[in-house]
Amino acid sequence: MSTYTPRVDVTALETVLSAAVAAPSIHNTQPWRFRVEAATGLLQVRADRARVLPVADPQRRAQYLSVGAAVLNLRVAAAHLGWEPVVRLLPDPHDADLLADERLAGPRENPPDYRWLYSSVERRHTSRLPFTGRPVPEPVVAEMTGAAQSEGARLWVPDIASTRRLLGLTAVAEARNRTSPGRIAETRHWLTAPGTGGCYGIPLTALGPQDQRGRIPMRDFSGPLPVPHPPARRFERHAQVALLWTAHDRPQDWLRAGQALERVLLTATARGVRTSMLHQAMEWPDLRAAARFPQQRCNPQILIRYGYGPEGGQAPRARALGPDRPSAPPEERET
Repeated sequence: MSTYTPRVDVTALETVLSAAVAAPSIHNTQPWRFRVEAATGLLQVRADRARVLPVADPQRRAQYLSVGAAVLNLRVAAAHLGWEPVVRLLPDPHDADLLADERLAGPRENPPDYRWLYSSVERRHTSRLPFTGRPVPEPVVAEMTGAAQSEGARLWVPDIASTRRLLGLTAVAEARNRTSPGRIAETRHWLTAPGTGGCYGIPLTALGPQDQRGRIPMRDFSGPLPVPHPPARRFERHAQVALLWTAHDRPQDWLRAGQALERVLLTATARGVRTSMLHQAMEWPDLRAAARFPQQRCNPQILIRYGYGPEGGQAPRARALGPDRPSAPPEERET
């Protein structure tokens, strides 16, 4: 690998950071901050403790997953620009909020094999709508599975009985969420009304319908709020789901799982497959433990629903660089 450090101009910086903030995050909290050292090409990815879910995510596991997804997008965008991204996870044990850094080196003769995913970064949206039920071909599922494995995680595609069990655990978690005052209040905090112009949270206009037959427990963000609810619709009869898991359950594993999650989602997007996340059971320790499958050392991280159907609505994103962006990159900038 070359030790050449590329010049990071504002345009390139905006490209990689715009890709990073397009990553999915729980409740669209976007719980990351970026610090840029333009002279060295070092990008720091930091946790934003102001955008956390202390009730649903007390260990910050979901925050680490979200940040990991942003790190993967950073890598994909850097590779798209012809650079070799060198990432370190948790590089400073004395700085708990520094979750990753990325040094831009290169160019290299053989670019990373994931740079082709760049065109899917902006096209990837969570779809909370019904899918058609048409099976995703096995080669595509195998490609999604390989994407997770490339990032140090695993993707388990369960059989019909195990799918029902996982959806049942998700339904139990959803029922608990709807009756927990603390979780209801926390979820409401991240709902945004039309026209408010907020960059974070879930817009009311992006909320999806519930399954008319109750087979697929979609998250009800609005709950008993006196707002128009989308009418219930019939979802696919047989849900296609995959459980993303890791062998260990440490913070570095959560960051790897986040990268694996985003690589799976981008691969699915590139193949015309829609996705949504069923995270509810992962937020309750007993239900998360119950989601383990037999005879495997498995730490479940998230359940992914996938299939064919309409594209989901785009959630708002904070700008990668503020309106006061300089004409040339400073020695250090945080956004």
